[in-house]
Amino acid sequence: MDRNTVIGMLLIVAVLFAFNWLNPRKAPVADSDDVETVASTTQPPSSIDSLTSTEKEWLVKNILENGETVILADSTRGARLNDGAISLTAVRDSVSGTVTVDGRTLNWADVCRGDLGKMTVAEQRKAIETVRNASTSMGRYGKFARFLSGNDSVLKIENDVLKLELSAKSGSITRAELKKYDTEYTPDESQKRKEKVVIFEGNSNSFSFELPLPQPVNTADLYFTPSVLNDSTILMSLPLGKEAYWGIEYTLPRGESYVVGMRIVQKNLGGIIESNNRNLGFNWHQDLIRQEKGKMFEERNSALYYKFAGGSVENLSESSNKSEERQAKIRWIGFKNQFFSSVIVADRPFNTADFHSQVLKNDPWLLKKFDTSAVVNDYDWNAAQPAAFSLFLGPNLYPLLSSLDHHTVADEDLKLTKLIPLGWSIFRWINTGVVIPIFTFLGSFISNYGIIILIMTIFIKLVLFPLTYKSYKNQAKMRILAPDIKEINDKYPGTENAMIRQQKTMALYNKAGANPMSGCLPMLLQMPILFAMFAFFPSAIELRGQSFLWAKDLAAPDAIISWSGNIPLVTQYFGNHISLFCLLMTVTNIIYTRINMQNTPGQMPGMQWMMYLMPVFFLVFFNNYAAGLSYYYFLSLLITIAQTYAIRYFVTEESVRKTMAENAKKPKKKSGFMARLEEMQKQQQAMMREQQKQRKR
Repeated sequence: MDRNTVIGMLLIVAVLFAFNWLNPRKAPVADSDDVETVASTTQPPSSIDSLTSTEKEWLVKNILENGETVILADSTRGARLNDGAISLTAVRDSVSGTVTVDGRTLNWADVCRGDLGKMTVAEQRKAIETVRNASTSMGRYGKFARFLSGNDSVLKIENDVLKLELSAKSGSITRAELKKYDTEYTPDESQKRKEKVVIFEGNSNSFSFELPLPQPVNTADLYFTPSVLNDSTILMSLPLGKEAYWGIEYTLPRGESYVVGMRIVQKNLGGIIESNNRNLGFNWHQDLIRQEKGKMFEERNSALYYKFAGGSVENLSESSNKSEERQAKIRWIGFKNQFFSSVIVADRPFNTADFHSQVLKNDPWLLKKFDTSAVVNDYDWNAAQPAAFSLFLGPNLYPLLSSLDHHTVADEDLKLTKLIPLGWSIFRWINTGVVIPIFTFLGSFISNYGIIILIMTIFIKLVLFPLTYKSYKNQAKMRILAPDIKEINDKYPGTENAMIRQQKTMALYNKAGANPMSGCLPMLLQMPILFAMFAFFPSAIELRGQSFLWAKDLAAPDAIISWSGNIPLVTQYFGNHISLFCLLMTVTNIIYTRINMQNTPGQMPGMQWMMYLMPVFFLVFFNNYAAGLSYYYFLSLLITIAQTYAIRYFVTEESVRKTMAENAKKPKKKSGFMARLEEMQKQQQAMMREQQKQRKR
């Protein structure tokens, strides 16, 4: 490095030194909020916390606007925030009071100063965070924010049939017990318990409303103030000050009523709540508790139901997970078990509703999960009673539900009886018009339902006896004509003589006064009754828990032999037991099949084998069904066999031959059917002759 370079570098260093000495660097000045912000982001974890000036302003504003109005000793008007842990009073632009942290009550002024001589850093920071969260909640939920914390309490109300528990937390019914019904199910069969049916309790059910505030709040998150208005009415209210409140009023009438009145009540809210939202949200969740011994039928008959306002009743799938969204007016929503239901009926229909159903396959206590989200529109903050509902919590008893159809909501038929599955239209008509009235009438003075089923079976068989008698006489005629029919078949063999055989056979039937279809027609007329009873017995709550002979519950299978374990297909369709009434029904059915085949000669061997196979199929199919159904079919078959032998005794073959001979002497007038049949036969013969001529050419 030469001398000039060294001199140049020294000159540069000298200039830089002189510049820094003449222009000292000043630190930038920040406002207080920036200082606090920087401090809060750079301070170590052990340092104190504080509210910013903006947060302090919002705290004062939120307490003054949404807190409880108070008059201080010097007649100054202020407002108080008191939610248990926080007790702060705002006056003008200042806040004073206390904050409780981990059991210690701290002065708010000391907390704001960060006086570590009176608290630890952790306590000070926790106090600040508690107040900050409370202020944020008040900003979001307004006057309802104070009800986000509180003390829970349980109130009870009951009548002769229903016992309810209401919780201050959520202000809703949290337990519903039916006093006249015992649960039939327990996972441990060694526990011989007799507890009352509880439709829901605890977290298995939740009713809540979503209040239409600028920031919606769910009533499930709020703590209500309970008030007992009288021995049948409880009010769950949220006192908002200035004699203003919002609440839910529950009324359970005395006596034997399963319907709870549920009204939204409010007062002086028009000037307090400023909201243009006029939709009241309704949310309902329920875990369906298992009540019966037979899970297959309880699961099959449990579903989420709903009814369109002025329309039909629909339901979600009973066997699979399902979701539906309905953009229509819904009158009621029901969560249905096999024998018990929870139904909410809206005086003013829900405007829209979303439904969800989930099947719980492996839960020992629960069957399904139901969820509903609905909306009632045109909610009016100025109305004293903006919405009202009726809540049915009770048994699926047809006379009971029928009596409620026209009384809960006056302007339409509620069709609550649709909760009871009684089969398709014709079968349902038989059940509602004939079977249920007889069953109810007999049950009014006979306590043993096994005897009631016996009497009802005898009554039905007597009503059907003329059809049975006609069927037997026709079978006797067909049995007598069997040799003559065989002679015709032998005389005119082959397919080319099929029409001649048919003509000769029909002529023989006409001469003897026999009709091959008259034996089937009476049986076809009896089928609707058989199918109606098939739908009735699994749905008849009257049979639930009723014992008869060895059957402890006529609404469940009467297992005499049971085994543990899961055998593929066998357990799914047959179960893990053998039902005695079902076994007796099968044996009786085989005997009846044998007798019936003797009365109907000429059947093909393959058909005979099928006839014997059907009773075995019924054994597999009915083994899991209610004992009452198998008992009814057993009695019906037994009485039919007795009728058959009685008719055979009084209606001899000689008398039938005599009747046939008398019919043969009478001049025969062709019926319209026979005339058309003969005309069709002639046309077919002409076509066959023409075809034969064509072949010869």
